[in-house]
Amino acid sequence: MASTSSRMVASVVVFLLLLAASEMGTTRVAEARHRHCFSQSHKFVGACLSESNCENVCKTEGFPSGECKWHGIVSKCHCKRIC
Repeated sequence: MASTSSRMVASVVVFLLLLAASEMGTTRVAEARHRHCFSQSHKFVGACLSESNCENVCKTEGFPSGECKWHGIVSKCHCKRIC
């Protein structure tokens, strides 16, 4: 009977591991579906040297976030949202 009990425990452990792995895969697929669209900020002035400053300006423009993006040798603030 000990072998039957250990097989049952092993089966439950394998099942739980498969369940956890499938949940992690679903999250990654859901994240991959979200594309981000960028728009250069109309209110940000100067070179973008601070991500938090860029993000705050973008929030005043109605975007959830923003980030500095390089264009040649100049970094500009671009506002970001999910498309």
